[in-house]
Amino acid sequence: MTTYDERTNLSELSATAGEVRRCVESVIEGKPEVVRLSLTVLLAEGHLLIEDVPGVGKTMLAKALAKTIDCSVRRIQFTPDLLPSDITGVSVYDQQRKDFEFKPGAVFAQIVIGDEINRASPKTQSALLESMEERQVTIDGQTYELPDPFMVVATQNPVEMEGTYPLPEAQRDRFMVRVSIGYPSPAAELEMLDVHGSTSPLDDLQPVAHAHDIAKLIETVRGVHVSDAVRRYAVELVAATRSHADLRLGASPRATLHLLRAAKASAALAGREFALPDDVQSLAVPVLAHRLLPTAQAQLNRRTAEQVVTEILQRVPVPAVGPGPTPPGAAPGAPGGVTGPYGQPQAPGHPAPGHPPAGRPQPGQARGY
Repeated sequence: MTTYDERTNLSELSATAGEVRRCVESVIEGKPEVVRLSLTVLLAEGHLLIEDVPGVGKTMLAKALAKTIDCSVRRIQFTPDLLPSDITGVSVYDQQRKDFEFKPGAVFAQIVIGDEINRASPKTQSALLESMEERQVTIDGQTYELPDPFMVVATQNPVEMEGTYPLPEAQRDRFMVRVSIGYPSPAAELEMLDVHGSTSPLDDLQPVAHAHDIAKLIETVRGVHVSDAVRRYAVELVAATRSHADLRLGASPRATLHLLRAAKASAALAGREFALPDDVQSLAVPVLAHRLLPTAQAQLNRRTAEQVVTEILQRVPVPAVGPGPTPPGAAPGAPGGVTGPYGQPQAPGHPAPGHPPAGRPQPGQARGY
């Protein structure tokens, strides 16, 4: 059952997330969906990969997101001569203490910005694997915990591949979402000339949330309800990638987990205490596409992973809307008053947020749910 405290948390989440979005959108003109995706990844405890052509604001998006939150931020410029110890840290012998002292690397921050991550060698790229998955770093047999919250925001350029090292599948799979900013509209680009023409808007950007605020919002997102029907829908979508004829590598179980976490964050940002199939559908392409490897024949036919995921979304049946399970002791067919259309918690006598009164069309009926 939804409590008053949970409603308060969702209200606080919406207010804080709205402030962060407004600040980032003041820097990144005309890309509200990209900003919303970035915030979704942050609240879902994931990592973000921004992949696009030069000059569209990849690094600026990462820096703007980091600057709106009052937390520790470290930026790493990935270059061919960067060493793993530059990222994780190194033990240095102290002559006075006659002992080794650990010097933390750049990864010991709450938000780590990795610029042009594909320009470093695979040896250096792999230094992020443990930190991204386990949120810890092991140096010389000693394990060091990373701060909370922790997020890696990496950028890469997909067009200049000469002399670069494409991310291996294991590392791409650790990024929850891959986004592409794209070129702005003429109106947004004209406004950008006015805003960015003389000074950088990053200089005037002030934090609107603290690290402990984000940690509280993450806890709220963890409590978002996901019904069995929505869970099965996410599993069926991911399973369909593993048997698709155009793919030689499907999505992993980690992808299913990331898809579910992102759906919960998306629901919380929308002010809902429960996730819908719409949340899963809207996030399927950015969460799944970068993990898939098309076959050689699909590449010859210019079939992209995004197109395959879109086809899977059209093919996999969406869960049907129906009443929640009958509460214990109630007669079959009697109004439940406990759960909503997707099994979300619901107080007796009060419809859940987003659930219309009886007699009105249910959410998604027009789309064939």
